[in-house]
Amino acid sequence: MPRHCYLVEEQTNPSSGFFLWPWLQASGHEVSVCRLNAPPPVMAQTNSSVIFVRYLTPAWRKWVENNRAQLGRLAFFMDDDLFDLGAHAGLPLRYRYKLWLLACRHKNWLQRMGVELWVSTPWLAEKYARWSPQVLQPQSPYTHSRPQKTLFYHGSASHGPEFEWLYPVFEQVLAQDASLSVELIGSQAVRKQFAGLPKVHVLHPMSWPAYQALLARPGRTIGLAPLLNSRFNAARAPTKFFDITQAGAVGLYADHPVYRALVRHEHNGLLLPMVQQAWVNAILRLSADDKARQIMMEKAKAAITKK
Repeated sequence: MPRHCYLVEEQTNPSSGFFLWPWLQASGHEVSVCRLNAPPPVMAQTNSSVIFVRYLTPAWRKWVENNRAQLGRLAFFMDDDLFDLGAHAGLPLRYRYKLWLLACRHKNWLQRMGVELWVSTPWLAEKYARWSPQVLQPQSPYTHSRPQKTLFYHGSASHGPEFEWLYPVFEQVLAQDASLSVELIGSQAVRKQFAGLPKVHVLHPMSWPAYQALLARPGRTIGLAPLLNSRFNAARAPTKFFDITQAGAVGLYADHPVYRALVRHEHNGLLLPMVQQAWVNAILRLSADDKARQIMMEKAKAAITKK
């Protein structure tokens, strides 16, 4: 029976990816990932290990104290010097406060509870030698990663309703296709709006020359051009057809008069009704069909060349 471990982390993070997941997988642990700011489990599994990744809270301290008799190994991992306030000089004040609140002030409690210190470098091990730290070696979290296909929507401040409309579309396709990532261009509000979805990258709005350079870089697979019915959208031009094609991607376009003059369905792109499930189905189908994407993309390029 595999050993069980609670991995307590603020959020999915590179510290766990480089240092802890390789160790846990090599040691054959069954892992329950717990969020630092979520309520701890009601009861601990007997003889479970607990690893705190960089940070700790009073709620988790209380949980450990209440369950200590049935817990096994306890460890605290850090890949920065979290316990020395002097080392934090020069860092932004807000970040310094976070380090004190979630790490530094818990040092004595960790030692009192017999928590092992795991660190990322010999330098940290030497500095905290009295704690007998264990040094974990980093390993690549990318070795077995699947190649990613980029699904993108490059909106502007006038596309707020379209961003909102796309959220459940992205939610579904990301849950069903591990090979997809999403790239957006949007404001800080858009960044917040999509923060809850994995593998969504939000780029800041940029100048026209910078945007042209962005599209010239390879790596985009499927471009989206949804368009909700509104008086403002009625005056749009089909410029996203040119953007998506320049990016080397195949486009999914709203079945709207704006796009019907340029896009022939299943020939140089897809024309779709503004029904979210239709877009989900089309994205998943195209993601799985490299040949269909390539054919449509080549025909889209040919259509531009003829213009």
